[in-house]
Amino acid sequence: MEATIAVLPGDGIGPEVVEQAVAVLEASARLHGHTLHFEQALVGGAAIDRFGTALPEETLDLCRRADAILFGAVGGPRWDDPSARVRPEQGLLGIRKGLDLFANLRPVAVPAALVGASTLKPEVLTGVDLIVVRELTGGLYYGERGRRRLDGQEIAYDTMVYSEAEIERVAHVAFRLARRRRRLVTSVDKANVLECSRLWRQVVTRVAGQYPDVTLEHQLVDSCAMMLVRDPRHFDVILTENTFGDILTDEAAQLTGSIGMLPSASLGEGPRGFYEPIHGSAPTIAG
Repeated sequence: MEATIAVLPGDGIGPEVVEQAVAVLEASARLHGHTLHFEQALVGGAAIDRFGTALPEETLDLCRRADAILFGAVGGPRWDDPSARVRPEQGLLGIRKGLDLFANLRPVAVPAALVGASTLKPEVLTGVDLIVVRELTGGLYYGERGRRRLDGQEIAYDTMVYSEAEIERVAHVAFRLARRRRRLVTSVDKANVLECSRLWRQVVTRVAGQYPDVTLEHQLVDSCAMMLVRDPRHFDVILTENTFGDILTDEAAQLTGSIGMLPSASLGEGPRGFYEPIHGSAPTIAG
């Protein structure tokens, strides 16, 4: 096999962890007779400092022609102004949207050697093996947003929007994955309050009809958050929308004792994947 891998170290601890990941890939390629070409580009804060944008066009072009993308982390105190027009996270969001990487997979397993690192009791953790499938290119993070004056004061708004097609395609990913595991999909929403969640539940239920061998259950996001720490072994495949998935995967990471132990893959319709650790740039320990 011959492949081109786009390497995006990013900021903080990113270059250090990516350097070691590349070394592992090089060793694996030698062992199995593969040829891997690594091409590096800037993203996040490093790109802002040099180009004034978190996602230079040449970085996105490299990602488009690569067979896979290896990403480190973005952000840090130097760019940590929420009101800034250009922020490091825009690079990550731009790649997801630009490549239509709509399905994010985050597996959570607790090896025996790490049971003691968690704050939860060993009897709660033993046997945990779940995966979160998060919709990645819709919802609040990509909806219309802004600020305006109303009745003499400033108001801010963010908009959550989902289409049937967006929900359907990520639901199929979850059900196909469940068929290779314990055949249980837990769809997480807030259907008792949000109209987007009511559509989500409706579409996921319809898709489930195409997978009669897979059990579907629905949970409200607050209930799921509770169950993740009370009985994490219950879960097999958790399917949820963008914002809920962002929060729940960080919670699930603590089952392992550290957010640094979780990998992440973002996938689209084609063979290209975007691979990263889910931890941040860890500026206090970088270097």
